[in-house]
Amino acid sequence: MKKIVCLIVLSLSLLNAKAFNAPMQTYMNELSAEAKAQDPNFTGFDAARGEKLFFSKHTGKKGGEMSCTSCHTNNLKNGGQNVNTNKPITALAPSVNAARLTDVAEVQKWLRRNFNDVFAREGTALEKGDVLTYIINQ
Repeated sequence: MKKIVCLIVLSLSLLNAKAFNAPMQTYMNELSAEAKAQDPNFTGFDAARGEKLFFSKHTGKKGGEMSCTSCHTNNLKNGGQNVNTNKPITALAPSVNAARLTDVAEVQKWLRRNFNDVFAREGTALEKGDVLTYIINQ
């Protein structure tokens, strides 16, 4: 019975999950392999962990309190504004901005910059994968 419930929950989760394009899926697979190498108990990326990370507050590289929402807002379907440059940022949610999470080089560049801005360090493979899993489902 427990296995049946788990299969139903997993199936429903997969039905609701959005898919990455082929290059992004390859990148996600690379992050997954890296996360597994760092932690043999790694079982997959988690949107809930990604959401928690996205909303968490930290001392950013400039010393002030920052979170991803400082620029991207609490609703990823809305545009935001870079707090350092005041430049507008288009909506991060792929459901309203089909160009999001489609270009691996662009995603890698912004993950590197944004983790450095918010966390004052590079993100781990687990953190990147979790955040991307959260965003793709918005």
